[in-house]
Amino acid sequence: MDGTALQLKTLGNSDLRLTPIGFGTWALGGENWRYSLGPQDDRQSIAAIHCALDLGINWIDTAGVYGLGHSEEVVARALKSSPYKPYVFSKCSSRWREDGSLYNSLKAESLVEEVEGSLRRLRVEAIDLYQVHWPDPENEIEEGWETLVRLREEGKIRWIGISNFSVKQMRRVQKIAPITSLQPPYSMLRRHIEAEILPFTRENGIGVIGYSPMHSGLLSGVMSKEAIAELPAHDCRREMREFREPWLSRYLSLVELLREIGNRNGVVPGVVAVAWALYHPDITATIVGWRSAKEVEQLAPALHFRLSQVEYEDIRRFVESIEGYLGSFRRWLTQSSGFGIPGLGWDRRL
Repeated sequence: MDGTALQLKTLGNSDLRLTPIGFGTWALGGENWRYSLGPQDDRQSIAAIHCALDLGINWIDTAGVYGLGHSEEVVARALKSSPYKPYVFSKCSSRWREDGSLYNSLKAESLVEEVEGSLRRLRVEAIDLYQVHWPDPENEIEEGWETLVRLREEGKIRWIGISNFSVKQMRRVQKIAPITSLQPPYSMLRRHIEAEILPFTRENGIGVIGYSPMHSGLLSGVMSKEAIAELPAHDCRREMREFREPWLSRYLSLVELLREIGNRNGVVPGVVAVAWALYHPDITATIVGWRSAKEVEQLAPALHFRLSQVEYEDIRRFVESIEGYLGSFRRWLTQSSGFGIPGLGWDRRL
């Protein structure tokens, strides 16, 4: 790190001042659940959190469902042995049964159980930001939001947010209480929020925490066809469309452009991908997932590195050329085979 003071941004209507990137803990849940990213060593997880906090990162984002509670437990162990006290964010609505199968609930009783479970696993008196993970079941959205408002009044959570909501769904909960933040997927390959969602959050003072800026590692610079072929059997990326042909080759060609830009600036492709997500002024901060202290150190320059307008536009044009090709491929496949493209990968993210 170059010692430059980190620029903090206020999250929505809260008093939370966030570093540009936060520590994402999806992978820290390990391999024993449906959306695993493969095996994970808890000692490396804790070392990674300590390294990130040492570098000045001041918030951690987790969820009860990550590793079926395990991710939150790892975060607690890391914070117990650290002198730093970062903001801790978690999420609710995605639950699991004894056999590990997942389901969703926004019923009041369910959310109370969830927040109590997260408080216990995280070993904190209050969660700084508690978010509705998915608007599912949709007919329970209002009940869920009313419950979070009540839990905030009880002092168990400090601020309340949402994740993966549409504008229509945000309008529904806004009638009950203000939204502090939205957490949507946002990367150069996942830009749907730019059309309607970001204008809405800007107009309504809602903070935005983007996730998957490196598209689950695809844009990190360490992925190759060989590495992807060797992903563990339980790694859910095996099911994602972007990790399959013809998408994979095109996206790996994009990584080479990111590598070229990164080489000119002394950073790795993943840093360029994170900087792309942070370039949009309506993005308050973005989540970066790490699995080891080494990975933290490699991507730490993303705390400061920013793209020039020329670099940003070069990437945008390249992505649009890829999208044009893949759009033609989709139409050809649908017309020639009589079936559409399966909805793999980004229909449902945790």
